[in-house]
Amino acid sequence: MKLYIETMGCPKNFNDSEGAAGIWENSGMTITDNPYDADAIMVNTCGFINDAKQESIDMIFDMARLIDEDESVNRKVLIVSGCLTQRFGDELYEEIPEIDIVLGVNEYEKLPEIVRNFKAGQRQKHIGCNADTFAEFTARKYEDNPYTATVRIAEGCNNCCTYCVIPMIRGGYRSRPWEAVVDEVKEMAARGTKEIILIAQDVTEYGTDLYGRPSLPMLLRYLCKIEGIRWIRLMYCYEDKITDELIQIMAEEPKICHYIDIPLQHVSDNVLGRMNRRSTNESIRNTIGRLRKAVPDIHIRTTFITGFPGETEEDFDELYDFAAEMRFERLGVFAYSQEEGTVAGDMPDQIEEEIKAERADSIMRMQIEISKEVNESKIGQTLDVMVDSMDEEGAYIGRTQYDAPEIDNSVIFKSETQLQPGDMVRVKVTDAFDYDLVGIMED
Repeated sequence: MKLYIETMGCPKNFNDSEGAAGIWENSGMTITDNPYDADAIMVNTCGFINDAKQESIDMIFDMARLIDEDESVNRKVLIVSGCLTQRFGDELYEEIPEIDIVLGVNEYEKLPEIVRNFKAGQRQKHIGCNADTFAEFTARKYEDNPYTATVRIAEGCNNCCTYCVIPMIRGGYRSRPWEAVVDEVKEMAARGTKEIILIAQDVTEYGTDLYGRPSLPMLLRYLCKIEGIRWIRLMYCYEDKITDELIQIMAEEPKICHYIDIPLQHVSDNVLGRMNRRSTNESIRNTIGRLRKAVPDIHIRTTFITGFPGETEEDFDELYDFAAEMRFERLGVFAYSQEEGTVAGDMPDQIEEEIKAERADSIMRMQIEISKEVNESKIGQTLDVMVDSMDEEGAYIGRTQYDAPEIDNSVIFKSETQLQPGDMVRVKVTDAFDYDLVGIMED
C-alpha cells in the first residue's frame, strides 16, 4: 500500500509525520509524494489557533474531494491525525463523515496495522492518552538529502499559559534521554545532516524531569562533539529558563548558531500575569541584555500576541515601544485567538477582532523597517551561507546561521559552480531588502 501524508502546522508536526512515514515503510509499505498515486491519504493537522484549525479542516475537505473524484476501483482511505484530532477527535468523527480513520498524536506506531485491517464503511477512532515518559518512534523517514533536520528532545508542556491548548493536547513535559538524542544526531550526521534544529514545546525545560535540573547545556556539549554537524539551532526557548550556563555555551561553542527563538508574547506585567507567564518586563530586559552582551551578533526571534483579554491601550503602547527599543532581528506578531477550553478563552474583557488585528499590524509595519535596517547593516559583510535551493532564474537561495529554514530570511546569490542543497559557501552581501539579502559567492 502507498501512503501520502499532508502535514499542517509547526516543525514538531513535520517531525511526527517523518516518524509516521518511517513506521509505515518499516512495515513493508511505501510512501508516495503524489496523492493521486496513494492508496491512503493522511492529513496531519494543527489545532493550535483558530486560523490553523481552519486551514487543517480545509485540507481535510480538499483531500476528501480528491478521493471522491478518483476513478480508481478501490477508494482511497482518508486518515486524519495530529493535534486537531487529539483535541477534537469526537467532533471531527461526527461532523466529517468523509473521514475514515481518526488518529491521535500517540497512535502512529499502530498506523500500518490500522490501515491494513480497515474495511470500507467501517469508520474508526484511535485516540489514546499521553504517556508518562517520552515515547520514541521506532523509525523515521528522512529526506533524500537531509542536510537540515529537526530533533525532538522532549514532548508535552508544563507551562500552562492561559491562552494555550498544548498541555491538553500533548500532555505534561517529558524529556527524551540524552543518549537517545545523541544517537539520533550521530545517525543524522552519518546521513549527511549538517544542521540540526532542537525542538520541543520548551527546549529550555529539557532534562528537569529526568535529571533534576535544566540540562540543555549538558545536551549541547554532547551534540557539539559530533563530527559532521555544522549548525545547532535552538527553537522555542522560554525566557525565564535561559540561564547564564546556557548563554555561556552559546558564546563558546562555534557550532551553536548565534540565533535563539524566544516566544515572549508580551512585556506588560499586567498582561504577562494574565497569561500566566513567569517572565516580567524586568526579567525579559535582563535576559536580552545578557544574551547581547555575551553574543554580540546574536539574532533573537520572538513573537508577540496583541489583543489578549484585558490588554489596555497602555499595555499595548508598552509592547509597541518595547519592540521599537529592542529592534528584534526577527519578529512575528499574532492577534490573540480565543480558544475554547482555555482559561483565557473564558476571561472577561475580550477585545474586538478589529482592534486585535490593528494592533498586530501596527507593530509589524514598524518591524518591516527594522528588519530592512538590520539587513542593510550586513551590506559589505561576508557570511557563511547554507544552500537550500535554486530559483527559476538560476539563482541560489540559502540561509545564514541567523535564519531558520522556511521561517526567516534568505540569501540570494549566483554561482558559476554547481551547488547542492546543504553546501556551505561564503557570500559577500551586496544588497538588502525587508526580509532577504543579495550577494556574490566568494571563491
